Amino acid sequence: MADAKSDLDPFEFLKITQNPDGSLTRHAPLPSLPATPELTNDSQLALSKDVQLNSIFLRLFRPISPPTTANGKLPIIIYFHGGGFIVFSATSFPFHHSCSVISAQSPAIVISVEYRLAPEHRLPAAYDDGMEAVLWVRDQALGINGCDEWLTELADFSKVYLMGSSSGGNITYNAGLRALDLDLNPIKIVGLIMNQPFFSGVERTESELRLVNDRIVPLKVNDLMWSLSLPNGYDRDHEYCNPQNQNISLIEKIKRLPKCLIRGYSGDPMVDRQMAFANMLEAHGVHVIKNFDDEGYHGVEIFDQQKAQKLYDDIKTFIWSFGDKMSTL
Repeated sequence: MADAKSDLDPFEFLKITQNPDGSLTRHAPLPSLPATPELTNDSQLALSKDVQLNSIFLRLFRPISPPTTANGKLPIIIYFHGGGFIVFSATSFPFHHSCSVISAQSPAIVISVEYRLAPEHRLPAAYDDGMEAVLWVRDQALGINGCDEWLTELADFSKVYLMGSSSGGNITYNAGLRALDLDLNPIKIVGLIMNQPFFSGVERTESELRLVNDRIVPLKVNDLMWSLSLPNGYDRDHEYCNPQNQNISLIEKIKRLPKCLIRGYSGDPMVDRQMAFANMLEAHGVHVIKNFDDEGYHGVEIFDQQKAQKLYDDIKTFIWSFGDKMSTL
């Protein structure tokens, strides 16, 4: 397929400039919020605090007043924010707010990962950081170097989920694959939640061409984010970007993935990729719940409260669908 024409400058669109050393200057970061480990106002949804983990940090969220559950514990969601691998932070307002709501409404312990950004740290750096967070949770369960008091009090280490939106959804998938190679006992990853996962490929899809000038992720911006985040010298058919590009060993690993929730919207240029991805997982025997909405666009939950609430409801349903029910449900 030939690309539709566009005069858009993707650097200007993203409000970034590339420096001579290859790093980025990010001119318009989203507003950042501090952690709030104590209750400060009546509108606060959850408590949060930051935990340093080597070169990254984790932002932990817990409900203010956790409801009673069958075993007195809450599932853990390890969360990866969006931003095309190159912008934003776990502290950025939309992601801090989303994690607060998810923690309060699910309810769950949410661990938001401040992974390293590209191009300063190209892939697989974000996947490495995701796995470091998973191993930190395992070590907490084992009591290595102690256990955080919130996890001691509330965490059900047998119900761990990986979750992300956009590039965070991509990290969720790739970290989920990597986790299959590790001894994570006693924790258990029981599900992956991928909201509008960020994938691409060299050949253009119908939705990419139909939405070439999309107001959230135009095609030139999509391409730039991948060129800045993929390992040097690789194109968009690299397996990090195009999950249809598989070898035998990867297929055998995919077959072992846990239950997956995959969500998307028809107005997202990546929707064809997301649907093909969901179908691919199903074809390999993965239990996939597909929630695709005809109305919506990439990142719609940031702008539309009703769409955001539907996402939160879907997460709650997914994580409480494994037999352990809240006594208040």
